[in-house]
Amino acid sequence: MRGTPFALTLIPGILLVLLACNPNRFYRETQRIPDGKWNTREKVVFSVNIPDTSKRFSLYIDIRNDVNYPFANIFMFLDTRFPDGRIARDTVECQLADYDGRWLGTGSGSIKYNHFLFQKAVKFRQKGYYTFSFEQAMRTSELSGIRDVGLEIEL
Repeated sequence: MRGTPFALTLIPGILLVLLACNPNRFYRETQRIPDGKWNTREKVVFSVNIPDTSKRFSLYIDIRNDVNYPFANIFMFLDTRFPDGRIARDTVECQLADYDGRWLGTGSGSIKYNHFLFQKAVKFRQKGYYTFSFEQAMRTSELSGIRDVGLEIEL
């Protein structure tokens, strides 16, 4: 049977795509960090339109790092600009490795992916565009080993 190996390859691939779809996902974007070197002057910015103030959302931060990242965690400043122009600043810590130095997250090889819950059941009080700006805060002007930073918002 010539078609059997192809079918065995195709079916798991289709299942993977279907299972990866999240019906609760409202927004998801990831931005690549050029050359895996995140400079303190370079912000990662996401703009999200929130049309409904009656719903509750969960906010997640996605980090892809390589195994040459020199720390077990990452600190970031997160500035949220509201539709009325006000800005709120949070300091966020994401743990990328355990206390024994083993990388957390998923992925095989030299790249690891982590999905962190930042805020749960958030109710946005204003309709309109919210801007989320991430800035690395690791006391080094150029942070090596961070490949991507992402924001996901779920209903």
